[in-house]
Amino acid sequence: MNERRFIVCDIDGTLIRWQLYHAMSDALVKFGIISKHDYQSVLTLRMSWKKRNSPDSFTDYEVSLIRLIRRSLPGLKYETFTDICTAVAERYQDQVYTYTRDMLKRLREQGYLTFAISTSPAELVGQVASYYNFDDFSGSRYLVKEGRLSGKTQLLLKSGKQRQLATLIKRHGAVEKGSIGIGDTAIDIGMLEMVEHPIAFNPAKKLFEHASQQGWDIVLERKNVLYQLKYNHGQYLLSSTDSGQTSIF
Repeated sequence: MNERRFIVCDIDGTLIRWQLYHAMSDALVKFGIISKHDYQSVLTLRMSWKKRNSPDSFTDYEVSLIRLIRRSLPGLKYETFTDICTAVAERYQDQVYTYTRDMLKRLREQGYLTFAISTSPAELVGQVASYYNFDDFSGSRYLVKEGRLSGKTQLLLKSGKQRQLATLIKRHGAVEKGSIGIGDTAIDIGMLEMVEHPIAFNPAKKLFEHASQQGWDIVLERKNVLYQLKYNHGQYLLSSTDSGQTSIF
């Protein structure tokens, strides 16, 4: 097997503009799996985050969301679960950041392997990965027993993404020299530390702080403009601004 360079990409908030896990919760309400009454407390926390009421408002919202989803899924028919994943994928798969989408296309043409790793359900990540021709992917697993979700999960949290990337590298005989990684939150740090060229894309605070300490590139996409920040002698300088041709390294 020929050794090949690779790019690994987070999906939620890095390729897709919205968090698929959050979109999944909205779909579960629509399908009647989560009651509107139970969901109201989550929506209240979501609005608190959108208003930036406190530094921890997003974490409070996300923790509450994850708990509600995990509490609601046991006993759900697997067929219904996959139908919901399909509905979410079809709605959001074209709502992407142009920087990430175009980079994936450009690198694929250069012979790079493309990997997608996300904490969203593997059934959902797989559909997005197929749509964008990723070579392989990994997502969180919701275990099935007798055709229904059992309630047991294998979520890609903490070091989960790092372990999955190691598996993908080994499976495909990929090489770390020249490798690229893109992520937007602290969960991506372990994964980004494994590549030669990590990119913090629209980073959340903890990732931004870590990226700053390590001197990683930072890329921001706002409306139709890209801003690339390069680390230079202890500070970040604006390297380039354009509409889609920001350099990779």
